[in-house]
Amino acid sequence: MKRFAFCAAAGLCVLATLGVSQRAQAQTKDEQEIRALEDKFAAACDAKDVDAIMKFYVPGDELFVFDVGVPRQHVGWENYKKDWQDFLSGFKGPIQFDVSDVSVTSDGKIAYGHSIQHVKATMKDGSPADFTVRVTDVYRKIDGKWLIVQEHVSVPLDFSGPNVVPDMTSKP
Repeated sequence: MKRFAFCAAAGLCVLATLGVSQRAQAQTKDEQEIRALEDKFAAACDAKDVDAIMKFYVPGDELFVFDVGVPRQHVGWENYKKDWQDFLSGFKGPIQFDVSDVSVTSDGKIAYGHSIQHVKATMKDGSPADFTVRVTDVYRKIDGKWLIVQEHVSVPLDFSGPNVVPDMTSKP
């Protein structure tokens, strides 16, 4: 009987380990898929291709975004697409859009992540644009594809001087 109990316990430990391993592999696969999404997103931004950018967001009214520009929030895919169109139309020529410090946590159905996004470009008036934002995203897997359902874009504030100002070139 003791031998049976030992074998049963050992078997349960092996099954539990396999379950953890499978979850870790799934999480790793999810993280890889979301990191690939972020790479493709950056390429779409570099190309100033609004239609390609919007493929990474959930269609319809479910999308919710806090953005750094006015207005501060966007509800729905169409509303946010217009924001991207307005944003990109402010630049002359190509832009350089980099996504770094990507961190992702997933349970296989929903995920959240954060990244640092840097934009370098020339404004329509010829002045240089060079700024960095912090982005937190919530992703949901829909029909086997990760999509952004909620996004929060922000910039840190510098409280060191007499006036509080945004720190658009912030480093950690």
